[in-house]
Amino acid sequence: MLVVQICSSPSHEMFWDISPQGKVPVLKIDDKWVTDSDATVGILEEKYPDPPLKTPAEFASVGSNIFEALENHLKSHDGPFIAGERVSAVDLSLAPKLYHLQVALGHFKSWSVPESFPHVHNYMKTLFSLDSFEKTKTEEKCVISGWAPKVNP
Repeated sequence: MLVVQICSSPSHEMFWDISPQGKVPVLKIDDKWVTDSDATVGILEEKYPDPPLKTPAEFASVGSNIFEALENHLKSHDGPFIAGERVSAVDLSLAPKLYHLQVALGHFKSWSVPESFPHVHNYMKTLFSLDSFEKTKTEEKCVISGWAPKVNP
């Protein structure tokens, strides 16, 4: 596996050749580049089924109306993740989104997830402390520079 910090690496031109739309994550599997995160999770689930990443059907809608739904779900279920004790596809999907939300909105709007959602705060802290997240997260300065044209057109 090659982890590339897009905005601060000499390999960043290679990234734009692979993913002209700038979509991340990017996975090369069987000599083919995959730039869709849902497709990536599906491929990883198929090639490496244990531990399973598939989100159980009863937890699949937790991401809509995110803060209230997420807070209610997390306080009513056992374990630090959406499906309990194990990381699942929905956690992998939410982690980078929540990270971008935290970094970009904190920087541009001085906004953070309201303290009235303590379970969401703990969930984010748990996700962001995962070794795999720590090793692959985008540098904060890259998140900020990536969002700058969208926030300040």
